[in-house]
Amino acid sequence: MHDPVKIGIVSISDRASSGVYEDKGLPALKDWLGRALRNPIEWESRLIPDEQALISQTLIELADAGCCLVLTTGGTGPALRDVTPEATLAVAHKEMPGFGEQMRQISLQFVPTAILSRQVAVVRDKTLILNLPGQPKAIAQTLEGLKNADGSVKVPGIFAAVPYCIDLIGGPYMEADEVVCKAFRPPNAIRATG
Repeated sequence: MHDPVKIGIVSISDRASSGVYEDKGLPALKDWLGRALRNPIEWESRLIPDEQALISQTLIELADAGCCLVLTTGGTGPALRDVTPEATLAVAHKEMPGFGEQMRQISLQFVPTAILSRQVAVVRDKTLILNLPGQPKAIAQTLEGLKNADGSVKVPGIFAAVPYCIDLIGGPYMEADEVVCKAFRPPNAIRATG
């Protein structure tokens, strides 16, 4: 039996939130996580503009609502309206810099402009908050990582570390589907699940 998990997904875009174009971030997050996790998922979805105070308020609300994981997409570049990292750091109790470093390593395999991305990851209470890239393809790549032609891992995705991180901050036991992304836990942290 897999523990149910509550996951917050937040797409941050002035234009998508005002209806100028269709948001592709929330469906991409739902699709990937729905395939990657064996746990039943209760979704908390938000589509909001690039407003720093609103982003911070939304992240606090989702953490307070019991989301063990909150994923944002959008607003992490150097443009004037890109304020997602600042809004995320403002609500942090702990920074988790390894996630952002790894996301940039993955993206650098595809585009040299990956060095312009400012994704951060933080812990607030018992919630892990991750800023992901804005493009659906890049979302999947950073979560899943890169594989060689034979299927072996070339560059690990960030999701490999997410379930154990959530264990460590007191969240539910998340079980990943190894076909999508093999999560890593030390042997003494692995539980038998049904």
